Amino acid sequence: MAGAGPSRIIAVRHGESEANLAHREAGDRPLVYGLGDDEVRLTALGRRQSAALGRLLAALPGGERPEAVWCSPYPRARETWEVAKDDWGAGLPVTVDERLRDQEQGAFDRLNPAAVRERFPEEAARREAVGGYAFRPPGGESLADVVTRVRAFVRDLDGPAGGRPVLIVAHDSVVLALRDVLESGVDVGPPFAPVLNASVSIWRAVEGSFELVRFNDVGHLA
Repeated sequence: MAGAGPSRIIAVRHGESEANLAHREAGDRPLVYGLGDDEVRLTALGRRQSAALGRLLAALPGGERPEAVWCSPYPRARETWEVAKDDWGAGLPVTVDERLRDQEQGAFDRLNPAAVRERFPEEAARREAVGGYAFRPPGGESLADVVTRVRAFVRDLDGPAGGRPVLIVAHDSVVLALRDVLESGVDVGPPFAPVLNASVSIWRAVEGSFELVRFNDVGHLA
């Protein structure tokens, strides 16, 4: 099936990161997190979640198990794959693709929602008015921007995927963008968001399009 797109796309959000933990512990208090996207690593829980992901992948039937991996360049995503791979025992090649990076927050970078409201009240109000899909923070990206680069990524899977199941390890924004791209513009707001840490979403190829098998599934973490 050389030249074909993927027979199945399995998309995973990275395990719990240090930033995820800090934001959760901050709650409604303003937080300015000290590390950038290219520095954040997994927590101990995130590593356990990634190991559980590896066991899930190993247990998939042969025709559904990924045969190639594409990954975000950010350490928390790459670490998720490394831990999962070790628990699975797979020796799959991994391709790092910049288009799978998380949504760029621009002026909102490192700020939790409470800090955004405190520092940029007019922008926070504009986000409420236009919605999360179209809103672009100053110097950052909207979710629609992420969809544009993820659409180009999916198009470029034709050929390299070779008709095989593939795994994508990335971020919540990328998983939402994949849903938009693969399901032709489906609404990616609630109840589809938030995409949970180490969750699994799967689409299968059916007659030239993709059909959702499961979305945001964390049953393997139980």
